[in-house]
Amino acid sequence: MNLSFANKVALVTGAAMGMGFAAARKFAEAGATVVLADRDAEALQLATEELEGAGHKVLGICCDVSDETQVAAMILQTVDVFGRLDVAFNNAGIQIAHTDAADVSKEDYERVMAVNLNGVWHCMQHQLRQMQQQGCGAIVNCSSLGGLVGNPGFAAYHAAKHGVIGMTQTAALEYASRGIRLNTVCPGVIDTPMVSKLLADYPDAMDAIIKKQPIGRLGGAEEVAAAVLFLCSDAASFIVGVALPVDGGYTAI
Repeated sequence: MNLSFANKVALVTGAAMGMGFAAARKFAEAGATVVLADRDAEALQLATEELEGAGHKVLGICCDVSDETQVAAMILQTVDVFGRLDVAFNNAGIQIAHTDAADVSKEDYERVMAVNLNGVWHCMQHQLRQMQQQGCGAIVNCSSLGGLVGNPGFAAYHAAKHGVIGMTQTAALEYASRGIRLNTVCPGVIDTPMVSKLLADYPDAMDAIIKKQPIGRLGGAEEVAAAVLFLCSDAASFIVGVALPVDGGYTAI
């Protein structure tokens, strides 16, 4: 398969670390000009400098995706600097503490929805408007294993991730005939800083998590990034509206 992104402009949110940075690096290595977006300015600068130091053409934009004004400015800056936007991976997301549904605070619920659902919505809308002007494009939204199944203690998080799949599938049907493909990637338990932080609060959880993985290990950020690049590439030109599990077999049980 030819996964070249030469002469393409790719945008990745939540790009400072984890799956986002892995995807940004893979896009750059495949020839794309890459826009890295993240709300953590310090981590974003380090990630951008690392890719620049490797000889890649990149731009870092500090952006909180829960703020539509910032998202609109991010897309405008991308197009002003590079002239277009060809592919996007809407990856930015947060996790909240393990809590039974009745005990989730209003603040935590609204925060996880603001980033994990509304943030993807803001990005997708503004990306679609630009791609529609161009007549082409590919978007991958990041859902989760939690968008496909339930898991006790994470009702708010799962609600947001289920929502990402629904809105992506609907938009995919709306825009497929206009040359724009939308799909969703659904990572399982991936070895990222966010997962490490969550597990730090539950030191006995790792053994239980590994036992639930048919493949017998956590996933790697690079493995999710590889799936994202495939879905954004011409090799996936007939793939529209899928929710692709990258979960080591978890949802096959």
